[in-house]
Amino acid sequence: MSIWQAIILAIVEGITEFLPVSSTGHMIIASSFMGISHLEFTKMFTVNIQFGAILSVLVLYWKRFFQTTDFYFKLAVAFLPAAIIGFLLNDFIDSMLENVVVVAISLLVGGIILVFIDRIANDNTREREISYFDALKIGFFQCIAMIPGVSRSASTIIGGMLQGLSRKQAAEFSFFLAVPTMAAAGGYKLLKTYDTIQAEDIKVLLIGNLVAFVVAMLAIKFFISFLTKYGFKVFGYYRIILGLVLLGLLASGYKLDIV
Repeated sequence: MSIWQAIILAIVEGITEFLPVSSTGHMIIASSFMGISHLEFTKMFTVNIQFGAILSVLVLYWKRFFQTTDFYFKLAVAFLPAAIIGFLLNDFIDSMLENVVVVAISLLVGGIILVFIDRIANDNTREREISYFDALKIGFFQCIAMIPGVSRSASTIIGGMLQGLSRKQAAEFSFFLAVPTMAAAGGYKLLKTYDTIQAEDIKVLLIGNLVAFVVAMLAIKFFISFLTKYGFKVFGYYRIILGLVLLGLLASGYKLDIV
């Protein structure tokens, strides 16, 4: 992977990590079009540049992380399902990261859900306290995003809205939950592959995380404002179009799987 390829993937990650369009799915697609070799480092890179995105949440919402211990306990409860299921199904999840067909179908189905979610879960503009049971149910929704193309952001925000949270409150809890989730996923992947990392790889990782950090900060500010005003429909239509385009390319014999 060249530095320029890493920068492009980092921009994709920063833009899509907190939007309900699937950052993993977009990075798989981008990797496929750029012909990036499907090596262990490529898998590790697509997971570990999420550290940059995590840092953007900590910087933008740093005051929210100096709350009562109750805040952290609820994050821990919400994180628990993904920690257990992700550990048990790690190899299976890795195998799905190689398949653009899975991404295309997930984008299409998820897009259809997003088009109608505002009708299913009416926006409750009055914020309320998130209970431990709310947090646990949102945590199980997050597990759906282990399928590439589903979107962790979309699944957790929808999970929050179905518990009666407002769009803004559900989105912000999704951002907070991303911190332990992505830190654990990135740390675990790094631990498994650290002995294969070369000196040049470290440079690529640092640049990728820096770019993802800057782009993610801009994306978060845009997303909160846009979601509050317009809801999910635009993201749903985008996912449907992209999913159909990918399925069309695959049906025509165009090779999109990572080489």
